[in-house]
Amino acid sequence: MPARQDGGALRGGAPRVVWCVGEHDPRTVSARSAAADLLKDDRPPHLVWHPGTGDIVQLLPVTRAARLLGGRVGREGRVCVQIMVVGQSRAPFTGTLLTGVDAIVQWLDTWGVPRRWPAGPPLPSPQSYHARRGRKDWARGGHYGASQVPLVDRPDPGAIDIRRITGPDTPVAPIPKPRAPLSEGATPPHLLPRPPRPQEPVRPPQTDPPSGRPAPLHPAPEPVPVGPSSAMSN
Repeated sequence: MPARQDGGALRGGAPRVVWCVGEHDPRTVSARSAAADLLKDDRPPHLVWHPGTGDIVQLLPVTRAARLLGGRVGREGRVCVQIMVVGQSRAPFTGTLLTGVDAIVQWLDTWGVPRRWPAGPPLPSPQSYHARRGRKDWARGGHYGASQVPLVDRPDPGAIDIRRITGPDTPVAPIPKPRAPLSEGATPPHLLPRPPRPQEPVRPPQTDPPSGRPAPLHPAPEPVPVGPSSAMSN
């Protein structure tokens, strides 16, 4: 089922894959039916995969950009594979059989996509609307949820178990905290002025209680007694 139009030439960079969910009920929607809807909307990904049946439909060659993410971000990378999973964000697809996931990941290996998740596990929906979509994590390449892609406002794929996709040896970074939305007119925290540093109080010099005179900082050397034995002889 090839798409008529792709997203253009790839711009180079670290290879990556983006996992998306189309909010389809996997009990009633097939991979072919989901692919047909995406073609009708002119938003073809590279693959449409049904994790329950294992059916895979390829719409575009991996050497060309897909159109699911939109904009220029989908063209970044030597490859930027966009996979639409038949499922729903509120019920992460990694809780199903995942039939055919090994074949997909091994295919991604051949294109140089490393088995890592630089942005950590994707957040659950709807918290994922406020996920941190950092350029630094994106530049490393690897596996990402759609909610972790810069400039893309998507909540999917939900709180998936990344180790069920890339294997039990996948390093799991701490789950990132959602970014709190700023109220209208608020100043971002990194632009707020720093508070002044407190000055240390000036301590008065210590005094010698009996005489009232300031005590010396260092004890004065004791005088050396000069006796007859130390006098110089003529």
